[in-house]
Amino acid sequence: MSRSFRKTKIHGITTARSEKQDKRDANRKFRRVSKQKVSDEERLFPVMREVSNVWAFAKDGKIYDSDMRDKEMRK
Repeated sequence: MSRSFRKTKIHGITTARSEKQDKRDANRKFRRVSKQKVSDEERLFPVMREVSNVWAFAKDGKIYDSDMRDKEMRK
């Protein structure tokens, strides 16, 4: 993809490349808890935020950086 580059100068705040593993772990935990509630025949199911803490993920959000170089704009 020779023309693949970012259009906006936004990047993650920390040095972590992605939150992929954090999201996987959170969804696995959510599915495990949901299955347990189904097997116990409970009526109230958990919400994703009750099961996992997004503040504990590797990245702390995104920030706009007007000084990003062309190298950082590539995907």
